[in-house]
Amino acid sequence: MTESAEREAMEFDVVIVGGGPAGLATACKLMQLAGEKGEELNVVVVEKGSEIGAHILSGNVFDPRGLSELFPDWQERGAPLSAAVTGDDIHYLTSATGGQKVPGFLVPAPMRNHGNYIVSLGRVCQWLGEQAEALGVNVFPGFAASEVLYDDAGRVRGIATSDMGIGKDGKRKSSWQAGYELLGKYTVFAEGCRGNLGEQLVEKFDLRRDSDPQHYGIGLKEIWEIDPALHEQGKVVHTLGWPLDNHTEGGGFLYHAAGNKVFLGMIIALNYRNPHLSPFHEFQRWKQHPRIRQYLEGGKRVAYGARAVNKGGLQSLPKLSFPGGVLTGCDAGFLNGAKIKGAHTAIKSGILAAESVWQSLLRNAGGQKDLQDYESAVRSSWIYEELHRARNFSPALHKFGTFFGSAFVWLDQNIFRGRLPFTLHNREPDHASLQEASNAKKIDYPKPDGVISFDRLSSVFLSSTNHEEDQPSHLRLKDPDVPINYNLPHYDEPAQRYCPAGVYEVVEEEGKPRFQINAQNCVHCKTCDIKDPTQNIVWTVPEGGGGPNYPGM
Repeated sequence: MTESAEREAMEFDVVIVGGGPAGLATACKLMQLAGEKGEELNVVVVEKGSEIGAHILSGNVFDPRGLSELFPDWQERGAPLSAAVTGDDIHYLTSATGGQKVPGFLVPAPMRNHGNYIVSLGRVCQWLGEQAEALGVNVFPGFAASEVLYDDAGRVRGIATSDMGIGKDGKRKSSWQAGYELLGKYTVFAEGCRGNLGEQLVEKFDLRRDSDPQHYGIGLKEIWEIDPALHEQGKVVHTLGWPLDNHTEGGGFLYHAAGNKVFLGMIIALNYRNPHLSPFHEFQRWKQHPRIRQYLEGGKRVAYGARAVNKGGLQSLPKLSFPGGVLTGCDAGFLNGAKIKGAHTAIKSGILAAESVWQSLLRNAGGQKDLQDYESAVRSSWIYEELHRARNFSPALHKFGTFFGSAFVWLDQNIFRGRLPFTLHNREPDHASLQEASNAKKIDYPKPDGVISFDRLSSVFLSSTNHEEDQPSHLRLKDPDVPINYNLPHYDEPAQRYCPAGVYEVVEEEGKPRFQINAQNCVHCKTCDIKDPTQNIVWTVPEGGGGPNYPGM
């Protein structure tokens, strides 16, 4: 086990990394199980955001199935689910002004949202955090889990949080404080999509040896307060087509939430080919389409954020357990792409993880057992059934393009109910998909008007992102020469465009280009860690509490 003489160690029965839906569901279920048996259990949830919900960003049309299993009385408990879905509209946009509403019978069955709710997932997580604390869970926000700890046999023993008060020069400042070692019989990793420690575990234990690469999208979101006369609480709007071409998977969403607010955004698959594409600017021009702009006229943008999402589905699931712990939620990749939902599967995976850990603790395994029954439980659950039915959704769109891929999805989901006798695959990792810049069409993005469309820096301001400036950059380059010497001539250095926060720039210095990293702008979306064509950028955690502080995303 990695040890530091200066770090204080704290012992728990279970350590949970991440205060999102999966981690909090795991914690709550563990305490429920212990309470049923009259047993005491010491559980900790460590969360890198300044508070629970601070780093949570999702659309979000919420399927309450998982929550209803965890807390059947969630309504009586005051869960923040108030805007029930009243209807679905899907539009196929053909140009900057044209489009066609998709008839209801052509809508893929998983995209029908009757019985779901338009929510702020951040608020849901805050509520789950309150339930966890009421059950006796130790909740530690503002602490970034930066290191996996192992025992002498190579088994996961817990995590260490990052030291605080390290300067840019790598030296301790007067405010320096050593991190903590949080040790447990089991450790549950629930960091969300592209979790920093989860990726290390996948590599160390070769958890992806029997699966396809994970695939991702970048999700961008804004919250607007709109004219009450234009607001239709519960209405769900999705679009596909323009401004993306037929070979770029993605689409837009606009959800009428409670309180005259709309949640709108765009998800673009990170296997896009054109290095000149900027997801942020595609989103900004999408808002100008008449079918979207009509809701925003006279409104006010109040929040912005971005986050990577998993989209690989069943074929990209890694092995879920390893000596000493498990992967849950989006750290594993349980998002259902056909439904565009992952919170309900995250909660269910947390429930299953808790049940597996609890049974092992009851058997007095002392934390020595690989929790393989968790994997079996997932495969026997409705998570696996959902993902199996949706398994061809993303590969079909990638293989056949938006138009013919959508036709395939309708046939697969509405006629065959996801039971076609074959499984499609996409075995090319997202970072390997870019064309050379010289062979790709340049895209002329219009300047923002400051009314409907905006620039990146003013958008980052609305995310309330803040990092201690005098700290080592959490965005590291394996080779500092690669951006200018390789990525720039081959791909016009795409980091300038794929980052939704303006972190990466190519600037002129004494007549020569220089790669600049503005780490303080980072909204922790993880796109750079995924899309960099040479995999030269390594995303690590900054000081705990740093990053965005999303207001109800």
